[in-house]
Amino acid sequence: MQKLAGKTVIRRVYESVFHTELFDDVIVVTDSDIIEQEIKTINGHVIRSKKEHESGSDRIAEAAADMDVDIILNVQGDTPFIKKEPLEKLLKLFDDETVQVGSLMQIISDEKVISDPNRVKVCVDKKNNSLLFSRSVIPYPRNEAATTIYYEHIGVYAFRKQALLKFTTWPITPLEDAEKIECLRYLENGIALRMALTDYIGVSIDTPEDLEMARTLL
Repeated sequence: MQKLAGKTVIRRVYESVFHTELFDDVIVVTDSDIIEQEIKTINGHVIRSKKEHESGSDRIAEAAADMDVDIILNVQGDTPFIKKEPLEKLLKLFDDETVQVGSLMQIISDEKVISDPNRVKVCVDKKNNSLLFSRSVIPYPRNEAATTIYYEHIGVYAFRKQALLKFTTWPITPLEDAEKIECLRYLENGIALRMALTDYIGVSIDTPEDLEMARTLL
């Protein structure tokens, strides 16, 4: 609900996704009275979650359980710089019928960002399937002469509906609990996320410092 150039962060996220015109419906799922009222003031679609959840995916799954949908895309409410092109890339991943869950990543080179535990990093295989997510520096540059590329995970997910509903039936997994990264639950249950590489799309707002950086970027 912090303001970013006159609009709340959540409003900027909602409007950015809505104006892509990629989706049959754009819905904010929340347990917050304040967020619900904010979205209603712009005639947005809001669903109130009925119980507390451990993760955003659990919350989305509750709302989607009775919906007749194929692909569900979850943009977290702290990503106000989201654009159409990355979301198109993410949806395109599902042309491959083997893909159950997809997400986004961007290259980072600033050492401060790479070492920041608020920025989740991801390692991928040759097909861009996720190998590991961590708040730690991964990969660790043991060979300082090697060319190491670091990818930051962007908190945007897309799911086939059944994969999302399965997620909610699994208990919290050890790595997920340790790192507080929800998509590790998929990895620990044998489902890799197919990652789409996107150009830099700005900062996710997790801290007051991120908010100041977002204001500078905007």
